[in-house]
Amino acid sequence: MTQDLSNIERLSRLYDPTYVHRVETLNGGAPVQVCIEGRMLKDGQGTGVSNYARTLSQCLSEAGAEPLILGDGDSDRPRSRALRWLAATRRAPRLAQAPVNAPNIPAVPDLFREAQVFFNLHGRTLPVAFKEPPVVMHWTYPVPLHVMGARNLYTIHDLIPLTHPDLTPIPQDRHARILKAILEQADLLVTVTEAMRAEIIDHLGVSSDRVVSTWQAVDTPLQADPPLPPGIRSGRYFLFCGRVESRKNLIALAEAHALSNGTLPLVVVGPRVPGEEALEEMLGTYPRVRRLDYLPRPDLLGLIRRARALLFPTLAEGFGLPIAEAMTLGCPVLTSARGATAEVAGGAALLVEPDRVPAIATAVARLEQDDALCARLRTEGFARARNFTPERYARRLRALYARALTQSDESTLVQ
Repeated sequence: MTQDLSNIERLSRLYDPTYVHRVETLNGGAPVQVCIEGRMLKDGQGTGVSNYARTLSQCLSEAGAEPLILGDGDSDRPRSRALRWLAATRRAPRLAQAPVNAPNIPAVPDLFREAQVFFNLHGRTLPVAFKEPPVVMHWTYPVPLHVMGARNLYTIHDLIPLTHPDLTPIPQDRHARILKAILEQADLLVTVTEAMRAEIIDHLGVSSDRVVSTWQAVDTPLQADPPLPPGIRSGRYFLFCGRVESRKNLIALAEAHALSNGTLPLVVVGPRVPGEEALEEMLGTYPRVRRLDYLPRPDLLGLIRRARALLFPTLAEGFGLPIAEAMTLGCPVLTSARGATAEVAGGAALLVEPDRVPAIATAVARLEQDDALCARLRTEGFARARNFTPERYARRLRALYARALTQSDESTLVQ
């Protein structure tokens, strides 16, 4: 309970106006120049990290920041592999330069790919120099780069490659080494739930005052929902959305859905993931599972809004964006009673143990049969979703940047 109270007190401080207004006073009354990298903004697959980057960029101005986007030039025409390796042998900082017609979009050609090769060669982060560096460089994921002369903040969404290496193709050893290199440059680590904050402190040996959870914002604009796909009726289907990969526990979900003996189909929406062909083949053996590939965001939001419930009994998450999106859109939620997903749900979802198929089946049957339960979850979900509005997220970002501006240069991340 003591730990819970300290976390509540710390989160409450993020809303204290006397604290958040220190951004302006510390920066002489001017907006804090905050730069984020643009690579994830170009991700057309709508992953959780790309959504994080997009909503972060949209909230910067309201957070009292002057936004910059660090790009990699013409990323559609990258260097050859040989030229990239040759360039990465150079240890000097890479200079970010902005074109005259886009002063807020400085770039370094092929930066993000070269950074990975640079790390392979030298075992450290690639330095980036600006003629006038931003006050804060807010990296949206753990990339082996740092900006000289800026306060470097790195977002760590999860530690799945370290804690659940069997659930991801990301190499455990290399990811651990990248995180170690990042710790040498980071002024703060940013994460998206209190559950992840505790994992980072525990697994990486990081001082607790150097890890900040900001949660995320959910961007679900009002829209005229597009027509549903053929054969799918409003309120008459269950939905899973996200990357279709093993850690999402989809085979257990499909088995539980079949065991529930209901009549509603399970619609699985998400991009096909390389290496998950066996999972796709197994999903195809369940006659009441309807598989849809990646959908444009307006179509996906409409599908979430009109589902009977979102079924999301995932095995490991840093946040679980579909949970917050579903609650914002008035869709009841079933999710895992562990870690980040239980935290995001906040008591406003039906919680299950993800490794207990019969229990998931019982919960699915309840959702199909019990209108009062769905109505209660919808109401409670709307209330919980207020924590994930862009306005509240902007206030948490403002507090984050105030903390970054007051960090002692002598303090260290590792205890």
